Amino acid sequence: MRRLSLMFPVSLLLASNAGAQTQQQPQTEPGAVSQVQVTAETPPFQFRDYEAEAISGGYKMSNGWRMKVDPSADGIVAQINKRHPIRLVAVSRDMYVSRDGSVAMEFNRGPLGEDMSMSYAPESRSAERIVVTSTLAQR
Repeated sequence: MRRLSLMFPVSLLLASNAGAQTQQQPQTEPGAVSQVQVTAETPPFQFRDYEAEAISGGYKMSNGWRMKVDPSADGIVAQINKRHPIRLVAVSRDMYVSRDGSVAMEFNRGPLGEDMSMSYAPESRSAERIVVTSTLAQR
């Protein structure tokens, strides 16, 4: 009989802990329906030659460099000072990126649309990106 009297308080203790471990599920209104929206994939950007011609010309960079931008078949060719030209592909009307992703240029910025921002990864092995701004100097 002594064993039964010890089991009863232990069973009450276990029952009270079991109630604390259960979680209530969120209540939903009767008839509530979940919705999922699926959108179609956006088509790739269609590059037009005249878009690159509109941004071509000379740019005076904020760090003292000078950049010349010329249109190409699928984007632009940018040459900074007398360095090797960089080919950039159009990804939107105002955004051009090098094929390796190390250089990105965004045009038609600022209140008059004559500003440009260029970001690039220096040749070091760090995750650094440098941003240089510019204003159109000549067309």
